[in-house]
Amino acid sequence: MKNYKVCVYAITKNEEKFVNRWVDSIKDADKIIVLDTGSDDNTVKLLKERGVEVHKKVFNPWRFDVARNESLKLIPEDYDICICLDLDEVMETGWKDKLLAAWDDDTTRIKYTYNWSFDEYGNPATTFLNNKIHKRDGYIWTHPVHEVLTPIDKEVEKIVPDIVINHYPDKMKSRSSYLPLLELSVKEDPEDDRNMHYLGREYMYYKKWDEAIDTLKKHLKMEKATWRDERAASMRFIGRCYKAKGDIDSAVKWYVDAINEAPHLREAYVELAFIYYEDEDYPTSYHYLKKALDIEEKSKTYINEEFAWNSFIYDLFSICAYNLGYYHEAVEYVKKALMLDKNNLRLQMNLEEMEKHI
Repeated sequence: MKNYKVCVYAITKNEEKFVNRWVDSIKDADKIIVLDTGSDDNTVKLLKERGVEVHKKVFNPWRFDVARNESLKLIPEDYDICICLDLDEVMETGWKDKLLAAWDDDTTRIKYTYNWSFDEYGNPATTFLNNKIHKRDGYIWTHPVHEVLTPIDKEVEKIVPDIVINHYPDKMKSRSSYLPLLELSVKEDPEDDRNMHYLGREYMYYKKWDEAIDTLKKHLKMEKATWRDERAASMRFIGRCYKAKGDIDSAVKWYVDAINEAPHLREAYVELAFIYYEDEDYPTSYHYLKKALDIEEKSKTYINEEFAWNSFIYDLFSICAYNLGYYHEAVEYVKKALMLDKNNLRLQMNLEEMEKHI
């Protein structure tokens, strides 16, 4: 095993509460560099006390890609491996040995397990493979927001799922800059399908239903929009928007399209099943939930969503089964829901009621 030099780098602003946890998780790095972009709390002071090399620079107008490129430039040329790690992220113990064992002279980037969110019991909810561990040279950050580490030269990427990074975001932090930055990103590169999808999704988050529908339909018409998982997500989001507008027929149509686009993903089946569940059409809801449950492998991309894999799907299925008189199945699946949400009193009461019929 060669002794490659590893540097962790980050940008930050007002994240004092994360400093100690963050540094503790990466103390095995050969160097830690942070570019502070305008903190007015104790972030810089605490980082320096922990031995972190801190630089300061304020960016106006703000862009994530510009800031990250500036932080990347701070890493000395003689470092081999760079890890872009935000202060709300934590590397699990043993990461360095696993990284050095996997890296060789030809490697340019590593994909690792990224737990983006957790349930109330601390279990990973949304998990996918991320790829922000990379060679010192040959990369540049692009796009004002939802920035991408873009290769300049040929890549040699390895997947090392045993390296795990956990994300514990500050839920009080504003996302208000995201929408205008996404609009700018699409304006700068109107042919980038990923940005168009993200912009449509952001409009949906802001309940701008018509803008979301129009933008997501644009995404689906783009020549580069060929990734079925993301296309299906755009279709689902269009379905959500139509549902929010009260147009259930259009919502159903788009959910069916999403299923046909990516039948290997649970999410569209579950969202469509919920529409029928709310209409008390239990046979149809049961049908689509059954299809979803037949999919046992969770995708390794950011497209997967928590509701398709947590207690929600088992809860919904148990209620449908109960209303159809499938009492043994109802009990089986409400127990599965309780395994994931053990303190849920409603689920416990449902189990007691369902068991009366066996």
